[in-house]
Amino acid sequence: MLRLHMFCAGLLVASAAMAADTAPEIQRQPATPQPVGVLHTLRTIPEACARLEGRFTGDAKSPYAFAVVRTGERCQARAKLADAATAKPSTANGWILNDVIRVPAAACAAQLAVVRIWRKPAGSAVPKMDAQGRARVYLKDGLDAAGAGKLGAIPQYAVAMAVEGKGCG
Repeated sequence: MLRLHMFCAGLLVASAAMAADTAPEIQRQPATPQPVGVLHTLRTIPEACARLEGRFTGDAKSPYAFAVVRTGERCQARAKLADAATAKPSTANGWILNDVIRVPAAACAAQLAVVRIWRKPAGSAVPKMDAQGRARVYLKDGLDAAGAGKLGAIPQYAVAMAVEGKGCG
């Protein structure tokens, strides 16, 4: 009997861990319903110099138009932004579900545009401390490392958009 209880407790812990893995880092309520044709910003990712925009089109074949827009010409990206179809993010290969944005259509409450944003942190983004306990970054060292092709990993983001629910009319 004790073994059965231990087995059930183990299943409960495992299912809780799996549920925690699928929960995004950022918890948010669904956005306000958006009318057809109105462009709206979903989220800005400053590290990648990108803004995610979308609008409902009213077209049954392609109900939602989604675009990634650069935030500024002079912005220096500190992270790479990739399409989720090519990056194939999953928790098994180091990606973390960062955010899930749900935008309902004002004309059809049963239809949602859902944007999933995954984040893959860089392994060693923090510089080493020197003998005085300070993190010092020297331009020449960085240029030498870049010339030798030994730059460290940079953070990455992957974005996937899908339309969920039934269309109206």
